[in-house]
Amino acid sequence: MKYYIIAGEASGDLHAANLMAEIRKKDPKAEFRAWGGDMMKRQGATLVKHYRHMAFMGFAEVVVNIRTILGNINECKKDLIAYQPDLVILVDYPGFNLRIAKFAHQNHLKVCYYISPQVWAWKKRRVYKIKRYVNKMLVILPFEEPFYNEYGVNVAFVGHPLLDELAKMDIATRSSFVHKNNLSEKREIIALLPGSRKQEVERILPVMLKIIPKFPQYQFVIAGVSSIDEEIYSHLIQDTDVRMVENQTYELLQNSSAALVTSGTATLECALLDVPEVVCYKASNASYRIAKSLIKVPYISLVNLIMEKEVVKELIQNDLNEENLTKELDSLLKNPKRQRRLLEDLDVLKDRLGNSGASEKAATVIMSMVR
Repeated sequence: MKYYIIAGEASGDLHAANLMAEIRKKDPKAEFRAWGGDMMKRQGATLVKHYRHMAFMGFAEVVVNIRTILGNINECKKDLIAYQPDLVILVDYPGFNLRIAKFAHQNHLKVCYYISPQVWAWKKRRVYKIKRYVNKMLVILPFEEPFYNEYGVNVAFVGHPLLDELAKMDIATRSSFVHKNNLSEKREIIALLPGSRKQEVERILPVMLKIIPKFPQYQFVIAGVSSIDEEIYSHLIQDTDVRMVENQTYELLQNSSAALVTSGTATLECALLDVPEVVCYKASNASYRIAKSLIKVPYISLVNLIMEKEVVKELIQNDLNEENLTKELDSLLKNPKRQRRLLEDLDVLKDRLGNSGASEKAATVIMSMVR
């Protein structure tokens, strides 16, 4: 069978790659053509375009780059028709993928959407597009299935694919991790996860770096990602006491006492690895004003949304500053009562997400669609 898969950012690349591996177990002759990243390419996908040329964060940034975005959409449509896949698999990335879902449906191609857009948070009208253009919606958060059922969408909850990734992860001992990356054996580590998009890193990392002198007994280590040019990191971290490791996020988190994390999938990764975290978010002023007027949920982090209460502290826009970040990190490191309560909440979170096996379950549904 022929599969056309579209993932527009780092987390989508990871989950799409794991899904591809499970599909190939059930369909050994599977062919994959994709928009995505290096992990999907390693799973055998013919990569049309890398997500680093697709990811634009915020409303204002989308407007500035609208010509590039529309060009990508048109290129994808032409390539899709030329390839004629048995199934189109869309992974999150709604601004792009919902347009492709409509186009694929109009051209009589089956569409499976894996990892739902956050229609429950804003732009709920998009659920009607999903119902019309998507043959099957596979969701990874427990509250999403009843939400879609209310609208009559063909939906299945498969569990969160991060649990699969963590289940197969090797334990990175502190000594081996520290030695491999030339870090200090004596100082505990604070992880900095400034995001997987250029705009995120440029806005959020400088604020994180400002607090480093306040914690001289710790070493701060950035989780770098290969999709961002190394020169961007180098420019931002010059003259600071910070180190960087690339593509070792899980190993870093396993050996960290706490983390400062840009809002997104990384907030859940920290939680599942029992790492105390402060959630950080900062967009352009225009993008933030628009988002605040549209988004109708009380939290921005997946941890708090799933738990339906503030489990981890969120510092958003103007609240993300040196003073607040210092205060919250200091509390995480020095308040045993807060640490115990956090770990108890994280145990409940893991129960709500269910067991591992999301990729295999999703692949099973996909096989039923193509056969």
